[in-house]
Amino acid sequence: MSDPKPFRAAGLIGWPVHQSRSPMLHQWWLRQYGIAGTYIPMPVRPGEVETALRGLAALGFAGCNVTLPHKEAAARAVDRVDAVGRRMGAINLVVVEADGSLSGYNKDGYGFLESLREAKADWRAESGPAVVLGAGGGARSVVVSLLDSGAPEVRLLNRTRARAEELAAAFGGAVHVVDWDEREAALAGAALLVNTTKLGMIGEAPLDLRLDELPQSALVCDIVYNPLQTPLLAAARARGNPAVGGLGMLLHQARPAFEVWFGVAPEISPELRAAVEATIV
Repeated sequence: MSDPKPFRAAGLIGWPVHQSRSPMLHQWWLRQYGIAGTYIPMPVRPGEVETALRGLAALGFAGCNVTLPHKEAAARAVDRVDAVGRRMGAINLVVVEADGSLSGYNKDGYGFLESLREAKADWRAESGPAVVLGAGGGARSVVVSLLDSGAPEVRLLNRTRARAEELAAAFGGAVHVVDWDEREAALAGAALLVNTTKLGMIGEAPLDLRLDELPQSALVCDIVYNPLQTPLLAAARARGNPAVGGLGMLLHQARPAFEVWFGVAPEISPELRAAVEATIV
């Protein structure tokens, strides 16, 4: 009698994790590709991240994803971090190596760039200035990925200017801080507009931004995925700008994690996207 297929486990740590669509994504792919395995949400309290991660090997896990608020703590807890994760100071993917050690990676930027290319196949970071709204973890991922892809200029705006200046100082001269009150003028000549703030999310205030100065060819992205169409995306599409929401970023950042844990490069099918969209209000 032959040995059964090896069973592999992975999961997601965060606090909270109940709202995440990641378990749905990975379980879908496990079924699609006939892989013996599971992916489970694992609520981990702040302060217990290293303890949780160090238990993965003993429990037979291939690794885990990391979501808020643990991305920075996880980067400090693993044995090694990839170059992108070091620049961001945060990781969202942990791999348990054969010797039980832990490797950390940040694939948020990868997911962001892939979602842009999916929405506009001819988009290139080097095609012109990018305007990024916000200065939190999402903005950091976006800025690093744009700079690494050749963006000539990033105009960074945040309601609290000091936070934008702190982020800009970490990444050099291509990042220019602009006052929040000048956010509409900052759109002139831009090739990309990205909202990384909570403005426009369900339960949050809308983003107050007129797009009159934005070239009609500019790609507009909102990394929010609930709602699927934020007021910013609706306004962009109404004036003819190509636009992309945050769901693609979520879907694409999951692909390299699944591949490294389960040995298959998964596809994002229309059926999978529709199934995830159906769970979003």
